[in-house]
Amino acid sequence: MKNQLLFIAAGILIAVSSCKTDSDTPATPSTGTTPPTSGTTTTSTSPVETNRPNSTYSPAFSGQTRVTGVRTTTPFESNVLTTALTSPWGIACLPDGRFLITEKAGTMRLVTTGGQVSAPLSGIPAVNSSGQGGLLGLCIDPAFTTNRMIYWSFSERATAGNLLAVAKGRLSANETSLEGVTVIYRATPAYAGTNQYGSRVIFDRTGNLLVSSGDRSDPGIRVQAQALNSAIGKLIRITTDGGPAPGNPFAGQADVRPELYSIGHRNQHGLSIHPVTGDLWEGELGPRGGDEINRIRPGANYGWPVITYGIDYSGQRLGEGIQQRDGMEQPVYYWDPVVSPSGMTFYSGNRIPEWQNNLFIGALSGMHIVRLVIENNRVVGEERLLASEGQRFRDITQGPDGALYAITDGGRLYRIDKR
Repeated sequence: MKNQLLFIAAGILIAVSSCKTDSDTPATPSTGTTPPTSGTTTTSTSPVETNRPNSTYSPAFSGQTRVTGVRTTTPFESNVLTTALTSPWGIACLPDGRFLITEKAGTMRLVTTGGQVSAPLSGIPAVNSSGQGGLLGLCIDPAFTTNRMIYWSFSERATAGNLLAVAKGRLSANETSLEGVTVIYRATPAYAGTNQYGSRVIFDRTGNLLVSSGDRSDPGIRVQAQALNSAIGKLIRITTDGGPAPGNPFAGQADVRPELYSIGHRNQHGLSIHPVTGDLWEGELGPRGGDEINRIRPGANYGWPVITYGIDYSGQRLGEGIQQRDGMEQPVYYWDPVVSPSGMTFYSGNRIPEWQNNLFIGALSGMHIVRLVIENNRVVGEERLLASEGQRFRDITQGPDGALYAITDGGRLYRIDKR
């Protein structure tokens, strides 16, 4: 049944617990909705975050955190297209406007714009969905109309533990299965833990795949985010056959993985390419504080776990407790306390003009959609949308119709567009 709700800049402020972790364990799904609110104010003098930070760390530059709040002036509405999904994780749009959606337990489904959900597609390799594992990010081949190819990441059980894998397959003509499925890449080494795999998969503008590989959480393994001979805690750039993509920054160096694109990442649930500049932007979950939005430069080191604006779950400082070091990149933006940024997309439509080139991010523990206004690669405004829905927003994308579509851990698919 279709549930329609109207929002005009809804849900600007929301309380976030200062003890909230990256919180990948689903909350109890909401069983109802809160009446919408409305407003026409364009800016605020105060940040949207009002809770006390976990640490006493200072930002490296003005506007790196708690930037001025903004509000959308264009009336827009949010429609719940379906509530029949089960822990959806990734969403991708087909050229005809329908969606492919992954579910954590290991299923992939087609969903129409009217909210009809298909039976699970067959042909998916076995997924180890324990902990934070599952069937994760996915993307559609730019030439899908002719080759019908789909790419996705998932957590795979291996002899030595568990690892992040990337697979590809062809959507069958009758749209009931994936054919010719092949695992094209594995982010080794395998590890016994079941947390923080990442992972999103997107195409860059050269026709190669970008894959986010998480740090696997535990202290003994997360240090490999700094190791050039490990795929842990990295952004990976590969061809559609799984080999290192031409032009990668570490190619030809001894004892270095040639597929590496950038290093020093924690748990990256967001990847998106700016529609004007073509720059790659990335979002990653911090521990207690220190969620980050980064603009990615090939070959750069983003610091984890050496530098961070977060503290450990125990309340202690991580490592030396430093936030800056020569040779390590600063995040463009960070949150403390966390909002747990997940899937994200830039808005390239014109139906809501003030949203053009803004970055929209699903917030898990924050239970809202983040809108970041970016100018000259700096965040100059932040808004919190759909906070009254009480949903953990897992992924968000823009459809061919110019609307935004978001999925939640509670099984909802939202359409967000001009009223």
